[in-house]
Amino acid sequence: MSTVARPRPPSVEQVLVRLRRSAGHEGRDPQALAEAARAVIDDERRRLGHGAAARTTDKLASEAERLLSGFAEPAAPPVLNGTGVLIHTNLGRAPWPRAAMDAAAAAASGYLLLELDPETGRRGARHRTAEEHLIALTGAEDALVTNNNAAAVALAVGLAGRGRGVAVSRGELVEIGGGVRIPEIVRRAGARLVEVGTTNRTRVADFEPVLADGSARLVLRVHPSNFRQTGFTETPDPIELAAAAHRHNAIVVDDLGSGALLPTERYGLTHEPTPAERLAAGADLVTFSGDKLLGGPQAGLVVGRADLIDRLRRDPLARAMRSDKVTLAAIAATLGIYRSGTATADIPIWRMIAMPVGALGERARAIASAAPARVEVVETLATVGGGSLPGETLPSFGIAISGRSASQLASALRRREPSVIGRIEGGRVVVDLRSIDPEQDLELIAAIRAVVTGPDPE
Repeated sequence: MSTVARPRPPSVEQVLVRLRRSAGHEGRDPQALAEAARAVIDDERRRLGHGAAARTTDKLASEAERLLSGFAEPAAPPVLNGTGVLIHTNLGRAPWPRAAMDAAAAAASGYLLLELDPETGRRGARHRTAEEHLIALTGAEDALVTNNNAAAVALAVGLAGRGRGVAVSRGELVEIGGGVRIPEIVRRAGARLVEVGTTNRTRVADFEPVLADGSARLVLRVHPSNFRQTGFTETPDPIELAAAAHRHNAIVVDDLGSGALLPTERYGLTHEPTPAERLAAGADLVTFSGDKLLGGPQAGLVVGRADLIDRLRRDPLARAMRSDKVTLAAIAATLGIYRSGTATADIPIWRMIAMPVGALGERARAIASAAPARVEVVETLATVGGGSLPGETLPSFGIAISGRSASQLASALRRREPSVIGRIEGGRVVVDLRSIDPEQDLELIAAIRAVVTGPDPE
């Protein structure tokens, strides 16, 4: 039986003594220092239990310093999105415009007139710039910003009244992401779901009976922004449905989801309905997202009749669903870009969509020529993604990387900083350039050189 004593880590106090002597810890909360010291000692005890060599007290103190410094670093490291999915939900959806980032930083770093009237010095309406932009861009009477589109829809369907009916086509009882489904939103809003039509074919006539007998006081249209039906299908004409609802004094709410403010068909994509079009077709309220095709921060946007927007604003739940000052500033800056007419230049998602395929080919050839030999130019197809324009693709170019197993290469690219996320096709890692900003090309070249010419990943 062995009598060799297992090494023991130093005490927490010994590590703390070293930490207190280090520069940069003056004024730091003593409790934070103690917790960091305990964490590294606990880790050292586990290491020694598995037979690892003991580390010195100085090394443990250095580890505690790294731990403390790491707490204040960004939680999510930067990423080069080479997947070709422009609005990538797992990568944070649409990147913000520079103006939105600047506006958010300014709002976060100081005070602003959020709810103060500069004329009277008294409390006034909550910051209205974003809502004023929405009114101008959509032709609505009024507008409201919430923290996401699901919240906007929940507030809107609540206008039916507690226990009152909300008519929805069976073909539009969709799941909008995160396991959230339209029937659940209607029920949680206190309303009663009234299903009409069939999964593949619904007509205006299907709504007439429930509107005439008062079973439904609100009609909810849900645009299929994250799926597509083909074949033997039919949907009611928006103008005719709105007219039928209004004959029976019912409210029409149109949920567009992705929220395009520019004509998508101009860039080779199928037409995506705009809020202005749906309001012109008779919708009383239109809801859409701020972080999809609009290209800004996560937000829910509601536009439409002033009297209904006022009712939403006074709903007790509206306070739980409202956006903070940073989001309001960022969404206002994003909408301001549309009003200035520079969206395809200044909003990243639209810059990606509008990028000529020839320019992408030139970038791919330049990257391939600057990278090692095991990199070649490939033609690809990019998608909008993020629950927008399902099935639609954009011609693109990328680079294909080979030389070792594709899974090893993909892993090595992901572990870099910035992380490079591509896709595996034909035993190679393909990096699509439509979803990468041209300013990131030098970082991409550096990453490719490192993983192709560097040692094999473990």
